[in-house]
Amino acid sequence: MTQSTPTIEQLRILPWAQRREALEDVVVAQFRATLLMDEDEELPLDESYFELGFTSLRISELKQRLENLLGCRISTTQLFNFPTVERLLAHVVDDGLPELFAEESDA
Repeated sequence: MTQSTPTIEQLRILPWAQRREALEDVVVAQFRATLLMDEDEELPLDESYFELGFTSLRISELKQRLENLLGCRISTTQLFNFPTVERLLAHVVDDGLPELFAEESDA
């Protein structure tokens, strides 16, 4: 069960078709902030965290912040076995917040 957080409540009020994009915005914003990126810089979603300049410690810190924002557990194994933002998003949608995205898979 997902813990209620302000971020989850904001996602919940959106039509389900817009939720994944909104989740992506939240996750990407956290990655950009950690990397001190400007708003106009593009964050490649398919590049490894390590290619982007992250260390294991930074990823662990980011994981904790995302868990607090999203009210769900993010598997460390999944995070390090498939280290891209794209794969992290898929994991959160499928395993971390399935009840929030259940309608999307039914469509």
